[in-house]
Amino acid sequence: SLILSDIAKKVRNGKETDPYQRIMVGMSIFDILYSFFLFFLGTWMAPVETGSLWAKGNMASCTAQGFFFMFGGSGEVFYQGAISLNIWLLIVFGWKQDKFAEKVEKPMHVIIITLTFLLAGIPLAFQNYGPACGGCRITTIRAKCSDTDNENMLCKLRGNERVGAVVAKIRGSFLVLVLVFSTVTMVWVYLHVKRQEKKNKRYVFCGSVQDRQKESERIRKILFLYTLSLYFAYGPLFVFVIVAPTQTLFSIFRILGPTLGFFNMLVYFLPNCLK
Repeated sequence: SLILSDIAKKVRNGKETDPYQRIMVGMSIFDILYSFFLFFLGTWMAPVETGSLWAKGNMASCTAQGFFFMFGGSGEVFYQGAISLNIWLLIVFGWKQDKFAEKVEKPMHVIIITLTFLLAGIPLAFQNYGPACGGCRITTIRAKCSDTDNENMLCKLRGNERVGAVVAKIRGSFLVLVLVFSTVTMVWVYLHVKRQEKKNKRYVFCGSVQDRQKESERIRKILFLYTLSLYFAYGPLFVFVIVAPTQTLFSIFRILGPTLGFFNMLVYFLPNCLK
């Protein structure tokens, strides 16, 4: 919300925004939705029947929480990749923000919002959001069958197990893709700036070139911090998807996931604090 208020203040003062700031607006909106429904409301939205601590909701509120958990979390990760893309094109390929806005920005926003709606909307259509471990997410609700003598047999009451599994795998694949892309671009930018530093030491350049070099070094640090924040917040989910899908890792992610917006806010305001 601090990022949104800062950019809104600039707009009210008649200043133009660039693609980087508009990316931050998109990411902040998704983060607010994600953090509010998952972290602030928490178990309040879970159905009372689950017996979870502070559970006061019903299936409708649980479905809403599950939807915004998927919607906000997915959009936030996609926009994290958009930051890496923006900085990568600016530093490595020498693009200007105007060129990025003209050639990349609009399709990028459309793709991110479309993918996010699909990932969150498909489980909604198949009633795949339900209570799970105190919260609400993609799951299949089962209960003991009433038409059988076998008390241990469970019948599906809500949700499509296959659809839920496919959507979860697709979202996990996108998370891995964004993490890999962010890492590769961070290393690429770092090596590119390092090469420029060595070139500057061999030759004497005018002040404008040296100023651009300092700006590149500053942006390199910012990209590193954004990527580090992504790993800190979504690292447990990354391990959950790739290595060991355990409830412990998912619970850790539920705690750390909402911190991504907080750390991104610190990185966003860092240049102002260093002036």
